[in-house]
Amino acid sequence: MKTDTLIRNEGMEVLARTLGLVEAERFIMLIRKEQFDYTKWQENLFEDMSVEELSKKAAEFRKSSM
Repeated sequence: MKTDTLIRNEGMEVLARTLGLVEAERFIMLIRKEQFDYTKWQENLFEDMSVEELSKKAAEFRKSSM
């Protein structure tokens, strides 16, 4: 299991690489401002998607990120 510090560092690296440093910092501030419940968000994330759709999207994402 990864430590909280490692997860934070890896997350920030991904955000900075994807959004750029300024937008990554902005994203963090937006998340901190909102009352965000990750568990509730996660429960509804794939609610309208079949298992087949989800599997297909995961395969496409994996292929595109290699």
